[in-house]
Amino acid sequence: MAHLLTKGALADIMQGGNYDQPVVQVLTIKKVSSSSGQPEKDRYRTFISDGQNTVSFAMMTAPVYAKIGPNKEIQKYSIMKIRKYVTSVINNSEGKDSRVLLILDFEILEDGDGIGQKIGNPVPCSDKSASGTLNGASMKPGTNDVKPNSRPASSPNGDCAPSAKVPRMLDSANVKSSTSNGQHLTHPISSLSPYHNKWIIKARVTSKSDIRKWENAKGSGQLFSFDLIDESGEIRCTAFREMVDKFFPMIEVDKVYYISKCQLKPANKQYSSLKNDYEMSVTSETVIEECLDDPMEKLQTRYEFVPISQIANIEKDQTIDVIGVAKHTSELQTFQAKTTGRELKKRDVQLIDQSNTVVSLTLWGTQAENFDGSGNPVIALKSARVGEFGGGKQISTISSTVMKINPEIKECYQLKGWYESVGANVNVNDISLRTGGPGNFQTPWMCFKEVVDQQVGMHDNTRGEFYQVKGTILLLRTENCLYKACPSESCNKKVVDQNDGTFHCEKCQKSYEGFKYRLLCSMNVGDWSGNQWVSMFSDEAAKVIGTTADEAGELFDNDKHRFTELMESTHFKEFIFKCRAKMENYNDESRLKTVAVRVDPINYEEYNNHLINNIKQLTNNY
Repeated sequence: MAHLLTKGALADIMQGGNYDQPVVQVLTIKKVSSSSGQPEKDRYRTFISDGQNTVSFAMMTAPVYAKIGPNKEIQKYSIMKIRKYVTSVINNSEGKDSRVLLILDFEILEDGDGIGQKIGNPVPCSDKSASGTLNGASMKPGTNDVKPNSRPASSPNGDCAPSAKVPRMLDSANVKSSTSNGQHLTHPISSLSPYHNKWIIKARVTSKSDIRKWENAKGSGQLFSFDLIDESGEIRCTAFREMVDKFFPMIEVDKVYYISKCQLKPANKQYSSLKNDYEMSVTSETVIEECLDDPMEKLQTRYEFVPISQIANIEKDQTIDVIGVAKHTSELQTFQAKTTGRELKKRDVQLIDQSNTVVSLTLWGTQAENFDGSGNPVIALKSARVGEFGGGKQISTISSTVMKINPEIKECYQLKGWYESVGANVNVNDISLRTGGPGNFQTPWMCFKEVVDQQVGMHDNTRGEFYQVKGTILLLRTENCLYKACPSESCNKKVVDQNDGTFHCEKCQKSYEGFKYRLLCSMNVGDWSGNQWVSMFSDEAAKVIGTTADEAGELFDNDKHRFTELMESTHFKEFIFKCRAKMENYNDESRLKTVAVRVDPINYEEYNNHLINNIKQLTNNY
């Protein structure tokens, strides 16, 4: 059995060298509970041997330990292959330096029950710097200094004495050019904390945001952020104000950098799903330098994909990782933000995955401008936000979202293969059209006769009842289909023309020198079984008319004939209408009001699948 162990490996590793996948024996393993009481932050101290030397400073985190399997433990005397590891130098309680082996991935080759004894006669490494205690503050993440990338020569007597060339601590002033023979000392991302700043990390940039402007009561400024990854973990770094001008041109996605002297603070989980309790902020002392000798190509963005079918059960405003095929892509839309008045651009994309479920994805800004949906690309999203509208669930990109098109990951290849073979023609469940009511079911297809027969909307439901129908616009009432609204972005109320060049808003209690046009159309929509009067607000009405409210208003003011032609051009157009029917009180009288909350062009492939399924259900009943 002794031949299983890689003798001498621990001696090399504990003096800062590298050894590919050493095989060791676990002599003891002890759980070190987290002071916060959170099990996922527990650590495991491991006493290991390579048959020649022993090391008592081997550690692994709870998630790494859990790789052995649920309800299992690493047995004493087990044979372990260490697949991945890093080492770091810490200051122990006596103020001396100690090197710690952090195990990142492992494989148990043989359980301890089958061994039953210690292999060989290993002795502790003679490195006195590795004999400090491992308790209390000495093992807090972030107390480490750093480990060299280059492999120093072993000492003449073969023990674990540290190389004299390795400095005890590295400050940003010590950083040399990033070449293959540089003496950079690096620190794993997983061990960073706000309590110590004597560290340098070497990490790959997996994503980079655009520069964003911000303004509030405290002032204004700009910022951008980028995500970093190494073998031990990932972390987000953000630059503010003048640091943006300094570092934005330097940082490039997929390049590797040495980074030191950033400020660490607790991560804001509302905007980031990275598995790190902390995030970094660039300061005036921060040093960022490109590493030219190690591309770290194997490191990729870490995802925890959620199947699209499960998004329906996720609370709004949560951030998730999701992957799907772009089944349909809308045109780019431009409009003004209600609160700031800034011009915004967005694009809607329908994502589908192997769960035969579709969700609406909203892209913003440059992501919306640059996205090309031709060829049905696969989109992988990290930290997309879940939203809810009209009872349906949607997702959207936010400032911290990482979006990759056709990423080189196995999930992408599997999804693309599925879509090309069967996914393009499946009958889908669109969770963006869900009612959100009891049963959590898909918005049902109905004809207008069924709507009347089933008295949809007349039941006691404060949210109303939803249905979707393939309908034809029979008539659009041009009277009062356009109104002058308050120009404030947060208000769409009708204004009163005071005939003195100003317009008064009763809600805002302000007078303005201008106004904005809004559409509010009433249309009679019919199908083979009947018809229904349906109201449409500005955004959906604009889809039907084919122009914006401002453009329609300009025609109304300057060319009534062309305005009438524009309105009448909507007649006999066909769309898929998602409608909400609800009883409302008006002048002490109850009446049914139907609103088209969403209007979409007809996807005949999906609609035909719906009809075929109905035919199959009917034929199975006979």
